[in-house]
Amino acid sequence: MATRTAKPQNVNILIVGQAGRLQYEAVIFAASLQAHTTGPRFRLFVAEPQPGPLWPTNPRITDPATRGLLEDLGAKIVPFESRHFGDPYPYGNKIEALAALPAGEPFIFFDTDTLVTGDLAKVPFDFNRPTASMRREGTWPELEIYGPGYTQIWKSLYDRFGLDFESSLDLSQPDEYWQRYLYFNAGFFYYTCPKAFGDRFLDYALTIRDDTPPELVLQSLDPWLDQIALPLVIHSFGGGRDTLPAGYLDGKTTCHYRVLPLLYARESDKVVDVLEAVTAANRIKKVLKQYDPIKRMIYQGRGHKVRALFDRSDLPRREQAIRNTIKREGFWMR
Repeated sequence: MATRTAKPQNVNILIVGQAGRLQYEAVIFAASLQAHTTGPRFRLFVAEPQPGPLWPTNPRITDPATRGLLEDLGAKIVPFESRHFGDPYPYGNKIEALAALPAGEPFIFFDTDTLVTGDLAKVPFDFNRPTASMRREGTWPELEIYGPGYTQIWKSLYDRFGLDFESSLDLSQPDEYWQRYLYFNAGFFYYTCPKAFGDRFLDYALTIRDDTPPELVLQSLDPWLDQIALPLVIHSFGGGRDTLPAGYLDGKTTCHYRVLPLLYARESDKVVDVLEAVTAANRIKKVLKQYDPIKRMIYQGRGHKVRALFDRSDLPRREQAIRNTIKREGFWMR
């Protein structure tokens, strides 16, 4: 008797869209998702912060053409309230926006400055074992002379939330080297339920911000708060650094480009080709040209001038060096 193949889970994709740069990046994300991932399995939600005391101006997408285009590209725009972060810490959007998704359904959060370059249906997700982006640098903590080391700082956080610290370590890395400790870029993460993940993410982030362990007294939490809390949340749900095979997200299936000058400077020819293909249609071009950095980088060729400054086979090791070169040549925009 033939065995029945399990039907793939439906998955909700979440990005944040709001007035300014993010609404145009949301259009690029939606266009690239539609171009490479077809069928009803993946549903795109654009979470939109609502006006309130934590926003000095209206953060909503007010341009009807942009809203209409997002919906035409398959996105559902959903509101969320900024109760804890808002404009003082906009990175907190990714935490509070999780409340806008249907509970109990698998989700993937992506930073809006992400390009989909392949079919997400081919990515071997295990939503029961969450993870996040390993395309990161050792940005936090920054150790001070005579201050606590990596182990003391990270262990204080695991202890605060009753988590097992030792099982989070990569023992192939040296003691007191940043890669030994669980640390992600928060450009993507996923789990089986956005409510469970979001509630814990919010609890951990607020505790770290408002009741900071003494071992962190010399450390900056802005803009790193989300990336400090994220590995703790992932570890608490049984996830880790190796639960998704390498090469898919932040690889052949997605590209977290951060800003367009960095995309043109360091990403592959395929990524540039995808970007320019999915933004070529007149209905998309008409909306994106409203934002000057996109108009100049993509449609007026400035991106290729940036690209000519670098050898992709011999890039500077640190992102800041790439940024400095672009700024020195007068091509930096975001």
